[in-house]
Amino acid sequence: MMAITQNGSEPEMAYTEGNRQAIRIDDDGISLSAVLEKPKNGESKKIVILLHGFTSAKDRPHNIQAAEAMREAGYATLRFDLYGHGESGGEFRKHTLYKWISNTMAVIDFVRSIGYTKVYLSGHSQGGLVAALAAGMEADRIRGLILRAPAFMIPQGAREGSLLGQAFDPNHIPEEVPVIKGLTLEGNYIRVAQTIHVEDAADRYMGPVLILHGEEDDTVPPDVSRQMAQRYNDCTLVAVFGETHHFDRKPEAMKDIIREWLRVRV
Repeated sequence: MMAITQNGSEPEMAYTEGNRQAIRIDDDGISLSAVLEKPKNGESKKIVILLHGFTSAKDRPHNIQAAEAMREAGYATLRFDLYGHGESGGEFRKHTLYKWISNTMAVIDFVRSIGYTKVYLSGHSQGGLVAALAAGMEADRIRGLILRAPAFMIPQGAREGSLLGQAFDPNHIPEEVPVIKGLTLEGNYIRVAQTIHVEDAADRYMGPVLILHGEEDDTVPPDVSRQMAQRYNDCTLVAVFGETHHFDRKPEAMKDIIREWLRVRV
């Protein structure tokens, strides 16, 4: 399976193993590491693109488990590392929501170029926020959204002077902001986030949306999903009791919800 990418070059196929292919996709000079996997029933025109969260990567257990459920429902999946994360290009400290949106749009173009006509987006945490933003921009191309603990509150927090528990003056943004695990972000992350209004993206997207949120999530408050779910035209919100931000207590429950929701899509 080969295709010409937007810049005219062929994506690098690192290896092929059964129904699984490692791929590198170009986004304006940034190399994105991705894994494309087909369902067991063979070829499908339906695919789900999975976006990981902040400081995460495509191969984290909960991302792999979510992708498994999608393939069990008959969909191909493409998991990829976003700018500054995992095996993709870019520096973590320089990543912004704009760069992640650009990455996502490049991947959407790629899967369409290789014959997938029914494209779904799925994202966890910050990846859920970006999936929602990209769906609002490409509402005519995206058949559905699956969002797990989406971090819808990031832009508003940036406008109010709060990021991952770190306080700052939103009118005098520092050059660097310490975040977690000894990592820092450049101030441009905040400058970009302040301009984003996820409510506008939700209002533009008319397709079906599934939001899953663990009731014991101490990273993204469940109320964030409850409030945003009301803005979508067609949204199913599932509160997973006893579950955390990373869906590591009841992965089978998460998989069951995703699988059943996808099976009734066309």
